[in-house]
Amino acid sequence: MAARSKSSNIFVWIILILLIAGLAGFGIGGLGGTISRIGAVGETEIGVEDYQRALQQEINFETRRQQQPISFLQATQQGLDLRVRTNLAATAALTEEARVVGLSVGDDEVANQLRNVPAFQGAAGSFDREVYEFTLQQNGLRAQEFEEQLRTTAARELLQQAVTSGVTANPTYAETLFTFIGERRSFRWAEIGEELLVTPSPAPTDAQISAFYEESSEQFLRPEIRRLTYVWLTPDMLVEEIAVDDAELRAIYEERSAEYRQPERRIMERLSFPDLAAAEQAKTDIEGGAATFEGLVTDRGLTLDDVDMGVVSRDDLDSAVAEAAFAATEPGLVGPVETSLGPTLFRINAVLEATETPFEDARDDLLRETTTDRARREIEDRITEIDDLLAGGAELEEIAQETPMQLGEIDFSEEITEGIASYASFREEVAQLSENDFAEIREMSDGGIFAVRLDEIVPPALPPLDEIRGDVADAWSANETRIRLRELAENLRDQMESGVAMEALGLTATTETDVTRTTFVEDAPVGIAITVFEAEPNGTAVFENDEGVALVEVINVSPPDRSSPDLSLVLERLNEQSSASLAADIFELFGQSVQTRHGLQLDQAAINAVHQSFAGTGGF
Repeated sequence: MAARSKSSNIFVWIILILLIAGLAGFGIGGLGGTISRIGAVGETEIGVEDYQRALQQEINFETRRQQQPISFLQATQQGLDLRVRTNLAATAALTEEARVVGLSVGDDEVANQLRNVPAFQGAAGSFDREVYEFTLQQNGLRAQEFEEQLRTTAARELLQQAVTSGVTANPTYAETLFTFIGERRSFRWAEIGEELLVTPSPAPTDAQISAFYEESSEQFLRPEIRRLTYVWLTPDMLVEEIAVDDAELRAIYEERSAEYRQPERRIMERLSFPDLAAAEQAKTDIEGGAATFEGLVTDRGLTLDDVDMGVVSRDDLDSAVAEAAFAATEPGLVGPVETSLGPTLFRINAVLEATETPFEDARDDLLRETTTDRARREIEDRITEIDDLLAGGAELEEIAQETPMQLGEIDFSEEITEGIASYASFREEVAQLSENDFAEIREMSDGGIFAVRLDEIVPPALPPLDEIRGDVADAWSANETRIRLRELAENLRDQMESGVAMEALGLTATTETDVTRTTFVEDAPVGIAITVFEAEPNGTAVFENDEGVALVEVINVSPPDRSSPDLSLVLERLNEQSSASLAADIFELFGQSVQTRHGLQLDQAAINAVHQSFAGTGGF
């Protein structure tokens, strides 16, 4: 059969990865060989191993996505098992349809796919039968079984291509989205500040404070408090006890002399030419202003990264290049110089003089690094000892007495970010800690360790009014001022709509030109563009966010700038995405009809058996 499209190859590669990587870690006889399938669509079975593998992969994916372990119970609560069965049933339905209509690929195509898999290639870079069979054997597969999987997958892909090939969305859809996204508006805005109020907001009465405290109690809630006891040990706690003499520091200084004695260096780029005349002409053009170094790089189909040499010393360069480059005492062009790449121009971007840091200047840093490193190693050596004490039932208070670890207590909440609470590993541990958990040694980013015990959880609580009366009064005043500013802005808006200009109202206006929905408007209130595009053309609107109130006037509405390369790319992508989305919808409907026509049968007992194996082992 003729070679299929690139998308087909990609699809087969995905299956190869799933087959080889997914099978690693558990055997083919996952349930003792007593159950082979969890269901079927027509005559196409959904194998137990396929379900095991797909479910494990889905759990692994969610674990990475949510950045925390997902238990099997959580997986079922989140519907991951149903999602997996739905996907497997859809795949089986397409396989069954391909079988019924007699769609398949020949041996030549299967062989071609195998030859293109790097994992099956020998030292010579070509397909090696022994490597192929060994790789399959290591993953519990037989060649016949694997090749049949390839053949089935290829047939399914051909079926998908037959259904979706040539499907394109009506360009009007993408054009409508493009017009919406690319629309430009020019507007004026003015901040409505407290100075515009005729009188300042009055101080609240006791009755107003009490009412506001009751109505807005949520904003005064104290967060949940976790009362913790912990022990911790950081390198900084040990460094004072670690002695390092100057002789040892001098030895370290000499070992790292390259860091402290830097030769003269250059930051430079190079551009080679086919002959000397071309190189000399390029230099003349650059120095005369007829060309730029960057332009010549681009004309050669290169980027500045391609020609960058970084920071180089004399010893890094051939003698001829070094002589020319280090003869230059300031940035500029050097050459052309004959090199193995041909006549070459060098652009010197910076001249770095030789430097030397004396031992006396480096001593404090060396002492700090050395003592900190030894402290880290000492802590690492103590982890097993402290783990054993905890495992033996020692309380944290006893750990603090028997080891250098320091005991502490903290009323922790998300607002606490000082001391041990500044470490991400501590915050993560505390977040998932329960009162029944045993303290365990955990590591910190600086090489330190800690263990923590949850003593009590204090739920969120509303403090008595007398304790926070001042905060409530301040919040009332801010809210009252915001209400008065909004009312003033609405009054000014009504005057503008009757024809009065912003300046006549005593406002200082700022004009923004050709702003799109996605433009960041510097110095303007965050989110003001949303209000601008919700307003009527040539209309006015009041904008409000947590920081204040502003008045907005739309002065011009323009269609998208079709000359913009970025917007042209947006239109192209919108057309592609709408067509792809339409094709996906059509294929999904096709798959549903195929599944209904052939019928789906699921064996709940087999599904339960797989689930029990996951629940008992936490996965495969």
